[in-house]
Amino acid sequence: MAATFGNESLGEQMSDPYYDKGDLARFPEIGKNCPDLSAKFFEWYAAVFADGALSAREKSLIALGVAHAVQCPYCIDAYTRDALEKGADLDQMTEAVHVSAAIRGGASLVHGLQMRAHATTLGM
Repeated sequence: MAATFGNESLGEQMSDPYYDKGDLARFPEIGKNCPDLSAKFFEWYAAVFADGALSAREKSLIALGVAHAVQCPYCIDAYTRDALEKGADLDQMTEAVHVSAAIRGGASLVHGLQMRAHATTLGM
């Protein structure tokens, strides 16, 4: 028996994903009802990713790693393309993803210390 959620089976839900790739191209529409704030955000965003102490290529690789850490499919798509366009290769991009995974894994493990301290406090 297939798992159901609401009136749809899990298989039906998976064939109609929540994330729509077309939404990425529509991102600028987010400012439609708040144009002043949107303009400020996009101006700041562009400045953040411009060449500075870090190159735009390095920033794109960082963004790709962060995109994986926060598990944003739109960001993964955008920064995969951006990193390639800025001259990164697949080895560099894959390494950025591994750095992200290592940070997430380490963060999970270090929180184990909180669990251990709490368990000790509870007398277990």
